[in-house]
Amino acid sequence: MKITQEDIRHVAKLARLELSEEAIEAFNDQLGDILSYMETLNQVDTRQVVPTAHAIDLTNALRGDEKKPHLEPSKALENAPLQDDSAFIVPKVVG
Repeated sequence: MKITQEDIRHVAKLARLELSEEAIEAFNDQLGDILSYMETLNQVDTRQVVPTAHAIDLTNALRGDEKKPHLEPSKALENAPLQDDSAFIVPKVVG
């Protein structure tokens, strides 16, 4: 696929970018190289390659849930500046 300078101007306009003529020419060369390399990659036979989402086989990196003892409310409220039985008292922030 060949990209033209007009294509670059169109995409730049959509992205609201102001590009100089020198930048357009540079992008034209660079994007042309990228697209020609993509054409090379498209010729590689990948029918026997299994699609992957990760580079390594990883099923679950998280630990399982375990029931553990909780903090007693009186201990949690011990250093609270304001408290009411088993709750923190905080300033009202929503009207």
